[in-house]
Amino acid sequence: MENEKCDFIHPNGVKEKKLEVIDGYTIKYHANGKTIWSKGKMINDKPDGYWEWYRAEGTLKRSGYFDMGEPVGEWVTYDSKGNKHKTTNRDNE
Repeated sequence: MENEKCDFIHPNGVKEKKLEVIDGYTIKYHANGKTIWSKGKMINDKPDGYWEWYRAEGTLKRSGYFDMGEPVGEWVTYDSKGNKHKTTNRDNE
């Protein structure tokens, strides 16, 4: 699946985000197909390790860690300028 680009339509008619895998990182793109929506590693079809999500204009929106699909540890939400806005600890929720 290296460098594979996908545009799938779900049965409910919603278009799935374009994605590609580069150096083991799964990268999904916004509907515009140009700016990154999210990036991180997948293991056994589950997010694992550090992940980031971005706004359509490219600023960082959220980041955090997964342990085989489960959110763990510190998660940070960023404001529209990419500055830290809020930090939560998923281990205590």
